[in-house]
Amino acid sequence: MKNLPRRAFTLVEVMVASVVLIFGIVSALGAMQAGLKATDRARHLALATQLLQSEMERIRLKSWTQLVELQAAGATATFAPDAGAGAAAARFTCTRQISNLKADMKEITLNAEWRGYDGRPQTTRLITRYAKNGLNDYISTAH
Repeated sequence: MKNLPRRAFTLVEVMVASVVLIFGIVSALGAMQAGLKATDRARHLALATQLLQSEMERIRLKSWTQLVELQAAGATATFAPDAGAGAAAARFTCTRQISNLKADMKEITLNAEWRGYDGRPQTTRLITRYAKNGLNDYISTAH
């Protein structure tokens, strides 16, 4: 029998393959962390917006006199989210600000603040204009 030459990977080839594999794993972990951060932000932004919309609808049901009384109670007031929102709502700090635009028009701004899983502050805001004898609507902004 003839001796066949042996073929194998060299140590350098194994090391290069290991570096490429490690780079791939580290990149995948970074991408996964970014995805979890985006999911966390989206989940909390949706819940915060729902809490603010619920409060906005309660305010929109008030009469002009009730709205003036609410404004007189404090220019900027903290309000508790609806009890039906559950324990997750406790992580939000919600504030309401009512200001005069004209004699017969007010601007109502609702803010929700929370911290993401990475500890960074997050906020979202709903703004509406409430006219004494007219219709009103609101817009939403995220920061």
